[in-house]
Amino acid sequence: MSASGTPDVVIVGAGIVGAACAAECVRAGMTVQVVARGICDGATAAGMGHLVVMDDSPAQFALTHSGVSLWRELAEHLPVSAEYERCGTLWLAADEQQLAIARQRSANYLAGGVRAELVDPVRLLALEPQLIGTLAGALLVPDDGVIYPPAATAFLLEQAHITGAHLIRGNVVAVEAQNVLLEDGRRLHGGNVVVAAGCNSAALGEGIAVRPRKGHLIITDRYPGYVRHQLVELGYLASAHGNGNESVAFNVQPRRGGQLLVGSSRQFGTTDPCAEPHLLAHIITAAARYLPGIGDLQALRCWTGFRPATSDHLPLIGRAPSGVWYATGHEGLGITTAPATARLLGELMRGEAPHLQAEPFAADRFLREVIHA
Repeated sequence: MSASGTPDVVIVGAGIVGAACAAECVRAGMTVQVVARGICDGATAAGMGHLVVMDDSPAQFALTHSGVSLWRELAEHLPVSAEYERCGTLWLAADEQQLAIARQRSANYLAGGVRAELVDPVRLLALEPQLIGTLAGALLVPDDGVIYPPAATAFLLEQAHITGAHLIRGNVVAVEAQNVLLEDGRRLHGGNVVVAAGCNSAALGEGIAVRPRKGHLIITDRYPGYVRHQLVELGYLASAHGNGNESVAFNVQPRRGGQLLVGSSRQFGTTDPCAEPHLLAHIITAAARYLPGIGDLQALRCWTGFRPATSDHLPLIGRAPSGVWYATGHEGLGITTAPATARLLGELMRGEAPHLQAEPFAADRFLREVIHA
């Protein structure tokens, strides 16, 4: 704390992005308070935990590449409970048209310093024998990984706490450049305020264009070795970045204990947390097109969560005109990009040259669009 007892930074939100920001700030010598209603109770708790380099845009590629690399550096320090595995991703090509997309993506990855290789149908079945035998091939990105987000979040918060960060429980109702107001009337003061509150961020800042996007996931019983890589259809990006109210794309992830996470769906226009049978059925149908035997596996549980989404599919990282800092709007890539987001935010707060281009993530970019319109 400063001589007045005021921390250098107050971070609103204790999901994986807020936890990463806290760890980064204390690493840089700042004093930190983290305030949240609960720990890891939003998108972080509901997510799959896929650590994946994505190349839908240069900015997305840079942030996800940085995030995956930083998780790799952290791997040796993570507890066993974080279940970090460098399992790799197989992007599956259903036909020759998708295989051409795989070739282009392979070139993009290699040019950006990410290992990637095309896999022919014969080798693909050797890698993943449960797949249907009619696929045209796949793109293998071997350094992608998976992690258990709640345990990773707890680890980051613990590391921050060990070096002096304090956790305060409470429901935040308003923020200013150096003040945070809680529902019970408490007011916290800090040299800087960072909002990393996921879907709740929009309620705390004018022009913070983040909206909830609902998703469903299913987890199976234990089937060790049934799937060895993260499996994703190459049509996933079109589904994930579409603006329709509902979409489903094939995505299956192996967990360390042999369970499978099966997804995924995306919905706008609803805040109902209940699982919807028709979307669960669509998820299984989509999965069965690639893994014909998946319908015979025992599902143990299904759940939903809400991803904080922006219209251009990039998060908000930086300071808004109000003086408040934001690290939010990551949609389905918050787990992957949490350490890179924290590093970029810390660099901007300290006035250092950022390790990647910051402008695409500017916190006021949607507000500027409204003004210019």
